[in-house]
Amino acid sequence: MNEINSAESASQTMKHVEYGPDGSLTSLRLATSAPPAPKAGEVLIEVHYAGVNGPDLVQRKGLYPPPPDASPILGLEVAGHIAALGEGVSQWQIGDQVCALVPGGGYAELCTVPAGHVLPVPQGMSLADAAGLPEVWFTVWANLVDMGHVQAGDHVLIHGGAGGVGCAAIQLACHFGAHVFATETSDAKLEVCRAMGAATVINAKTQDFYEAIRGEVGKCGLDIVLDSIGGAALHKGLHLLRRGGRLLIIAFNHGAKVEIDMMPVLTRRLTIAGSTLRARSNEEKIGIRDNLLHQVWPAFAAGKLKTHTHAVLPLEQVADAHSMMEAAAHVGKIILQVRK
Repeated sequence: MNEINSAESASQTMKHVEYGPDGSLTSLRLATSAPPAPKAGEVLIEVHYAGVNGPDLVQRKGLYPPPPDASPILGLEVAGHIAALGEGVSQWQIGDQVCALVPGGGYAELCTVPAGHVLPVPQGMSLADAAGLPEVWFTVWANLVDMGHVQAGDHVLIHGGAGGVGCAAIQLACHFGAHVFATETSDAKLEVCRAMGAATVINAKTQDFYEAIRGEVGKCGLDIVLDSIGGAALHKGLHLLRRGGRLLIIAFNHGAKVEIDMMPVLTRRLTIAGSTLRARSNEEKIGIRDNLLHQVWPAFAAGKLKTHTHAVLPLEQVADAHSMMEAAAHVGKIILQVRK
């Protein structure tokens, strides 16, 4: 293993976030532990910023345990510098400025990750903004492209369009030439959806999205529904799909248990698919990383795609960051500053 290129990184302890067994906000606290060392095929990242994501909150509550071989520390995406290389890693150099999708351990000063899950920071982008890229862009690529087969001319509905995943999903669908419908819960958030490229925006608090979309597309229907809501929205989304349409489920903010009339699945040959990113194989994640690197990252550098960072909070304010996300009081990404 190459030596860590930092006196600070080489210290015997690192700062990280831990939480108590009750999973409460008040149980979140800073702690110290021995730093990890990269295994063969991994890199060690000196973390400067870490993104906050919905799965972090679910893990904190004990409902989304990390894989057996992953760090139990919260955090699924980071940005910083390569601090050390594991055996066999040749595509990265110590000191490279990177962001990465990590299986856990992001809320810490040092984090290990397979080298194939690492991406360069897009040209002209800050480390803070880059920390909010991997989890959402891996997620939307896996769903809209790999499972949804989005293409030019598709009509796509994205719920929660002003959230981190929503902002990325709107832009990726538009990048492929789709017509995007987006729902949100305030006029301010709807403006963000428009700024990201949504052609039609719907205030879910004052409008029935089913009636609004049906009134615009009629019997033609939608090609894709990306659903992060669950509950009654699943039934409505399914019945908005045209023949061959795809309902892609990524979360259940309003509940996972719902009664649905499945007849359209048969009569219109619909597809219902769900997925989580963390459980995907190393090879699948490398494939997504490669596609993002070649088909999406150049668009960031060219200014065709953008990030939206809502807030950057110091690591010691992690409880405030989780509270903000739980209240849906954010637009785009919430980022933790791990190092000053």
